[in-house]
Amino acid sequence: MGETKGKTLNGKSVIKFVSDHAIIFLIILLALYTWINSQNFVSPDNLGNLISNVAPRFIIACGVSGCLITKGTDLSAGRQVGLAACLAAMMQQTLDYSARVFDWMPDMPWFAALLITLAVMAIFGAINGCVIAFLKVPPFIATLGMQTLVYGLCQIITGNQPIGGFKESYRALASGNFFSNALGNYARLLPYLLLPALLVGLFMWFLYNKTRHGKYMYAIGGNESAAQVAGVNVSASLIRIYILASVLYALAGFLIGSKAGGASTATGTGYELEAIAACTIGGVSVNGGVGKVSGILVGVLVFEVLKICLQFLRFDPAYTYIAQGLVIIVAVALDLRKYLAKK
Repeated sequence: MGETKGKTLNGKSVIKFVSDHAIIFLIILLALYTWINSQNFVSPDNLGNLISNVAPRFIIACGVSGCLITKGTDLSAGRQVGLAACLAAMMQQTLDYSARVFDWMPDMPWFAALLITLAVMAIFGAINGCVIAFLKVPPFIATLGMQTLVYGLCQIITGNQPIGGFKESYRALASGNFFSNALGNYARLLPYLLLPALLVGLFMWFLYNKTRHGKYMYAIGGNESAAQVAGVNVSASLIRIYILASVLYALAGFLIGSKAGGASTATGTGYELEAIAACTIGGVSVNGGVGKVSGILVGVLVFEVLKICLQFLRFDPAYTYIAQGLVIIVAVALDLRKYLAKK
């Protein structure tokens, strides 16, 4: 008879678990402290604001996660989000708006604008994937170059001018809440932005856990050479991963433009670093081969709760950036520690 080996709960294992998830526990303690010192911290308005901020960032982090799992990265994510927001904004300006970017553009329903934005941004993902897969350019360098390229293109298209004057149908996509009549103020906990984030989360979970593409992705992240020998088409898989990432950035940018009521070349700045940090906090290893969609959601929540806590505690915004930077460094350091411990 074979023996079943299980993990025993002892002091050493508890200490290891706490140290591996130190950032999450610290943010929970910070949230409890903020709650004690601020009455409105757990109000429906604040929680609704948290959910509305988490939703598009979760979508971006899901896009970045595939790149990280295959030992890559995508530094162009934030700029692609910004370009997508600007493209959607240009297509959703009212016909009588005096500062329209393109006067010749016809009236367009938001769904058509979304499809066009997804298709255009998929091209950038395909370029990223091809450069990484065929030219063997390291993902860090390839996506850094794409980041600069997309930013320059966005400046040319927009003329460095902010874009506003959106149609009400576009603005309403991210400004409303489900069951607002029945739930009153508590409807803030069910913003419209929750639905696309939920659908993306379910799709990504299915893709990562129940499809051949997901198995190939984890295999490439674990050992690319072994995956290739086993018959995995590594190049095709990488291209698909980066195309999907750009499509998700496009969706997030489309929603962020609607939520903000405007777009500019500054939209999406730094979002790629937040997404990478959120993925790492949530257990997606920068060393590849590891990551869960549920962990990504936890990581995004932790990062957003940190920002809201510092706002409620009236910290100077400069200190917020310092705190975010420290979280990114510590998250990657803990991830490398776990990787070295396995070796």
